[in-house]
Amino acid sequence: MPVSATKALRVAVLADSDTRWKWGALTASRIAPTTTHDTDIRLDGYLLRGRATPTPRQLGEVGVTADALAEVTSVEFLRAMGEKEYDLVVLALVGGGVQAMLHGLGRVWSDRAERPVVVTGYVGVVYEKLADGLLLRHGADLVLANSRQDADRFRAVYEGVGADADSVTEVALPFLGGAPYTGEHDPYTVVFAAQPSVPDSRKDRTYLLNRLIKHARKHPERQVVLKLRSKPGEHTTHIEELPYQKLVQKADPPPNFALRYGNMGEVLDTTDLLVTISSTAALESLHRRIPTVVLTDLGVREALGNHHFVGSGCLASWDQLDEGHRPVADPDWVARQGVAADGSYDTAFDAARERIAKLLARPGGRPPLTPYYTPVTAPGYLPGILARHHLAPDGRPLPGAPAADKEPGPVRQVVRRAARGAYRHGVQRVAPVIRRMGEL
Repeated sequence: MPVSATKALRVAVLADSDTRWKWGALTASRIAPTTTHDTDIRLDGYLLRGRATPTPRQLGEVGVTADALAEVTSVEFLRAMGEKEYDLVVLALVGGGVQAMLHGLGRVWSDRAERPVVVTGYVGVVYEKLADGLLLRHGADLVLANSRQDADRFRAVYEGVGADADSVTEVALPFLGGAPYTGEHDPYTVVFAAQPSVPDSRKDRTYLLNRLIKHARKHPERQVVLKLRSKPGEHTTHIEELPYQKLVQKADPPPNFALRYGNMGEVLDTTDLLVTISSTAALESLHRRIPTVVLTDLGVREALGNHHFVGSGCLASWDQLDEGHRPVADPDWVARQGVAADGSYDTAFDAARERIAKLLARPGGRPPLTPYYTPVTAPGYLPGILARHHLAPDGRPLPGAPAADKEPGPVRQVVRRAARGAYRHGVQRVAPVIRRMGEL
């Protein structure tokens, strides 16, 4: 199935949340080997059905479109991959989802030499479960690393367990862009980029909100913005049990304080100071040379993810910001993070494009997918990973797998929506209450 010089590159992206859909679709557009064909990409989007399946509002906010978009189960996706012809498949999923799809696709394409090239990677900063997440992604043709630092770490993990590390390919975050920061706006605008799960306690989230409001009161000449990821009831890559929208209802913010949704790039267009705990928004901001702060108020801890920014020159506290501190990022640190603030962003995806073009043009097609985890190397781990996606150890659908043989009828669709609503209610309302009771 070599790429033709007269037709569009056929790409499928499977994503399990709004953030991963954005990463997957933009990555596909960045790594398409355009040197080997003259027409556009044909992009089909598949949204994996689950707790974080994006809502229409979230999809609109992401701002990435597709030629076709469908919500599917794992089994439905695998069936589509067996029936449709693609050149490139991007798996924008959590590690377990990637592993399950690699085994499922290996079975679906077992009799094909001209199978699609399979690509996976990470949405942003990799600061936890490095070995676990990487080994669950092993087996894809390309495992994308968003920076030089990540590429080095990824190869070290694979080589350390005796797995092939050739798939590791250095790129950059695909959603960087926008005009470089040229100077202060009127009014001067401070943006706090909230995260769904960091920090996770009511005490810490209330503290951060109060400090943001205090900063607005201390600097009435500034516009202070709380940038939100999702509305209550919506899910993103991570679960948000205590939305800031609810916490702010009990506060009394001044007139220069505002909540804002929307595309992060558009928010950064008018930002003079970006503040966060550890959001990937910090890397978007640094790419545009916007003064960026990673807060130390709650400590510099692995659990918060802000330890990743040690050495960046961006660590500071609200007390320092209240007194007018403006951080200056360390250029060497920034260069190793794939931020490409030096103008090299245009070439950051060249290596991936070249590898994909070579794989598509490979005589005799591509070799079979060979994940590190197999029933032999991980007999106590792999079956559970696959079963969560209704797959047997050999990658076949388990008996009774959802939609294994037919599309859901109207009644099943209603029941599914009700079940998802009940799940979200349980996660956001019931589970926190149970945890609080357990702490008494």
